[in-house]
Amino acid sequence: MCSSAILPKPPLDTIRTLSPSGHVGFDSLPNQLVNGSLHNGFVFNVMCIGETGLGKSTLMDTLFNTSFESMPSEHTLPSVNLKAHTYELQENNIKLKLTICDTLGYGDQINKADSLKAVIDYIDVQFESYLQEELKINRSLKDFHDSRIHACLYFIAPTGHGLKTLDLLCMKELDTRVNIIPIIAKADAITKSDLQLFKTSVMEELNKNKVNIYEYPTNDDGVTDVNQNMNNHVPFAVVGSNEFVTVGNKQMRARQYPWGIVQIENESHCDFVKLREMLIRTNMEDMREQTHTKHYELYRRRRLGEMGFGDVEMNTKPASFQQAFEMKRSMHLSELQAKKDEILQRFEQRRITNDNQLKERQRELNAKFAQLKKEHEEEKRKLDEARIKYEEEFIDFSNRKIQFNSACQTMTLGKRGHKK
Repeated sequence: MCSSAILPKPPLDTIRTLSPSGHVGFDSLPNQLVNGSLHNGFVFNVMCIGETGLGKSTLMDTLFNTSFESMPSEHTLPSVNLKAHTYELQENNIKLKLTICDTLGYGDQINKADSLKAVIDYIDVQFESYLQEELKINRSLKDFHDSRIHACLYFIAPTGHGLKTLDLLCMKELDTRVNIIPIIAKADAITKSDLQLFKTSVMEELNKNKVNIYEYPTNDDGVTDVNQNMNNHVPFAVVGSNEFVTVGNKQMRARQYPWGIVQIENESHCDFVKLREMLIRTNMEDMREQTHTKHYELYRRRRLGEMGFGDVEMNTKPASFQQAFEMKRSMHLSELQAKKDEILQRFEQRRITNDNQLKERQRELNAKFAQLKKEHEEEKRKLDEARIKYEEEFIDFSNRKIQFNSACQTMTLGKRGHKK
């Protein structure tokens, strides 16, 4: 038997105690997310759609209180050119990678269908780029530059006579692809009474044609009242300016006219403050989330359906991605084999046809050669006969010439003897 010694208890004043350095609990998760977001920064992509001269670039400068130094576009462009520029912005400790995509020449062509196609193709290309990155085995979404459009500012000309056909067609095609925010550009070009009627007319046309624009969420208690008020002011009537005017003792963005000053940040003059509040301060993250969970998801589902992938098999059983891939692969290989057999069969048929044509051509050439040979021999025979006849005539002519010369010589000698 082995005996174990009982150790004496240490005195209480020598026991080491550890105290937590801070609060312990999973309620610190929001702080962890905030710290991670601050480290990685944010990405926000805006597309500005509208006719040339509606102040798209000026409004973006005004929104982000900077100068992006964009070049003005001409009205004579033969086609729509989409140019995207990315800028690194920082406000306090927040980093924002902002991409602004402008539609140069939009609506300036006679055939305006091309204008719409260029915009749709650009948005789909950004979705496709993100999808291809997702489908890679070694994905790098953390470092991948997300170029999907999060917000589409659609600039409406302040005509006061409702939307144009191009506006309705474009927004109808884009409402399932992007968050559409309709705004009335250069709102200082229309009176307040006409502007309110114009807003009502625009919303009635959008609802009548079932165009789904971006609705500011009201399910968050923090922004419910603000967003509900925002929804009542859509579309926003905005004015942009790169000029600063002294009003009182303050320098503020404004537009100077002979009849007065239009203050950009004065809510009684335009809705610029409301647009900035909605777009930047309260709903930027919601638009990013809507782009990923709604618009991109629709595109992803459609593209995977085109590739042959589905959530269920033919007997309605759940299908794994591997099963769907193997099924699609076998179908693809079967189609390739069928096409290969078809091509080989057509090739063989064409070879037989070409051989028959070559044989027929050879027979024709042989027959023609025999005919030409026969004609040649006949021609040669005739030439030989003519040559023989010519030689006989030449010999006869030569003999007669000799006789003639002899006769002439005899006559000459006779005349000489007679003279003597």
